[in-house]
Amino acid sequence: MDDCLFCKISRGEIPSRKVYEDDEVLAFHDIRPAARVHFLIIPKLHIESMLSVEPAHAALMGKLMTLVPQLAREQGLGEGFKVNINTGRAGGQEVFHLHLHVFGGGPAAA
Repeated sequence: MDDCLFCKISRGEIPSRKVYEDDEVLAFHDIRPAARVHFLIIPKLHIESMLSVEPAHAALMGKLMTLVPQLAREQGLGEGFKVNINTGRAGGQEVFHLHLHVFGGGPAAA
C-alpha cells in the first residue's frame, strides 16, 4: 500500500534502525520503546492485521514466529521476552500492517 507507514519503511522510504532484513521480512527498533529492548518484526507483504491472515500466509507467519527467538537472543533477551500482536482498532492496533512487538530487558530508558 502506498500510504502504509510500515510499507514505506520496508521499501526504505522512511529510515529505521534495522535489526534484520531479508526478501520477506524486516525487523527494526520501535521508535517509542516500551522496554529497554523493543523491536518490531513485519512481513514486507502488506497484511493489514491478524484478522487478514489466510492459509496462504502460513509459511510467512511461521517464518515471523521462528525469527522471534533468534532475534530476541541477538538483542540480548536470551533470558526471556514478551511478544505482542495488537489486532484491529479494538485490539489496540495503531499501524494497520501486521507487526509483532518483541520486548524485554526492563523498562525503557527515560
